[in-house]
Amino acid sequence: MEALLAFAASLLSLRLAGRLFTRWRARRAPELAAWAASLGCYALASAAIAWGSAHGWDARAFRVYYLFGGLLTAPLLGLGSLLLSKRRWALPVALVYSGLAVGVAISVPLHGDFGGTTIPAAQDHLEFFPARLVAALGNSLGTLAVAWVAFASIRRRPLGNGLILAGLVVAAAGSALSGLGATATAVWFALAVCLFYLGFTAGPGWGRLRRRAPEPRNGGAARSRPPSPPRFRFARRP
Repeated sequence: MEALLAFAASLLSLRLAGRLFTRWRARRAPELAAWAASLGCYALASAAIAWGSAHGWDARAFRVYYLFGGLLTAPLLGLGSLLLSKRRWALPVALVYSGLAVGVAISVPLHGDFGGTTIPAAQDHLEFFPARLVAALGNSLGTLAVAWVAFASIRRRPLGNGLILAGLVVAAAGSALSGLGATATAVWFALAVCLFYLGFTAGPGWGRLRRRAPEPRNGGAARSRPPSPPRFRFARRP
């Protein structure tokens, strides 16, 4: 079941990333490219969970999961939110961070033995510096960026932004609980990507409160009617 849920989350994330990439090709908006990259990373992390749940975890699957799920998904999602709010300085910062994250995920040594089908806890295989520190900073700043921009524009897209925030909370809760070894995260990954999908595809008018048209004042309805035809009176003969 864990492998099936993770595989479904990977397919749905890949589908959403493809839709965002198609919209980026049509509009050339940089935030769409960042969101597509973030959901693509989420799909790869979910695929790593599916592989580990089905065949057992090893160092290669863990590095893929930690790079794309622990280091890149939330920061790239936050980059898209910052680009949406016209913070162009975030793009070079995110590029430098992404290069650092790739280098850390490839080069840091892993300790401990891998085995079983449950997601390994990061503290069991990675030192705090630099791998876990970089992940903590990247995820915290990316989550804050998404939450800040979503709250700032929630009146324009109340349903869509609310679903994205809910997906962010679910993904963060699942990652925190899995790091403590308290629960399997395939369910959390699947639920989070469903919320992301609904949030990104929701139209801007969904859930928006519409104001009623003001009623006309006294006499307003009478003035808006078309004039009635004139009436002629004939005088009586004497």
